[in-house]
Amino acid sequence: MAEIIQKDGTWVFAGDALRLTPGRDRNVSLLRRALGELEVPLRALAGVSFEQGKRSGRLRLRLRDGADPLLLATAGRLAEADDPYQLPVESDRYGVAEYFAQEVRNSLLLDGIPSAPVTGYLLPGPSLPVAAAAGDGAADFDGERVRLEWNWKTEDAKSATGTRTIPLADIDAVQWQPASGLENGCLRFTVRGAPPATPPKYDPNAVELWGFRKDPLMALVAAAVQARLPHPSAPAAVPAVPRQALPPGGPPAAEDDHDALLRRLRELGELHRSGVLTEEEFALAKRAVLQRM
Repeated sequence: MAEIIQKDGTWVFAGDALRLTPGRDRNVSLLRRALGELEVPLRALAGVSFEQGKRSGRLRLRLRDGADPLLLATAGRLAEADDPYQLPVESDRYGVAEYFAQEVRNSLLLDGIPSAPVTGYLLPGPSLPVAAAAGDGAADFDGERVRLEWNWKTEDAKSATGTRTIPLADIDAVQWQPASGLENGCLRFTVRGAPPATPPKYDPNAVELWGFRKDPLMALVAAAVQARLPHPSAPAAVPAVPRQALPPGGPPAAEDDHDALLRRLRELGELHRSGVLTEEEFALAKRAVLQRM
């Protein structure tokens, strides 16, 4: 086991997972406090690094693309202070940080953990229900629906639409973006069947963010929704062949189609055994194939 304790937080590595606990120092960000303790499975990591500075250094975990719904929803836009996978290290703990990083590297190597992107979430996202208020509104999510409520600072055209309740089944995507320079940020939901998105100031499916201290808390709502949406890299179910795509001679022979489906089942089994597909993804894809047989 390896452990490093700093004002900003405590990281513990127990061989198959890392436990990241935010510190109690008043400078620890609101987002990291709200996230609380995170357990990161070793198989979710692509690498670890330690960077030394004159007065302080920084431990960084690099997660495999697609492993964490928080990182997917925020698309690398989290500030360093809000990033739960970075830990500032005081200069008198450089040796401990180097040892910690090396222990994680050795385990990644010994366990043969690939650094390739994943096709399913390996972290669960924030616990439910989750709620935040910032900018021109408040957002909460209970696992089944998102509720957006406006405040006195909301543009009249948007507040006139009233409180929004969006079923999870109607959400295609979610995005959190911080304010940058003269550009305001937003928490935006892409809703199936909604008109084209307008600026967040007027969009009834978006909360506009102005760069204040509580803005990052909206990323919690984004991550919780993202964790319950289909993974963007998940294997698609085997599609049915459209009629217009059939060859001139008519549909393929039943035995040829049957053989192709059997091959697909074998491929799915190999992907599942190698860890590319999770148990749930394998079951869904297998069911889609069997329905065609």
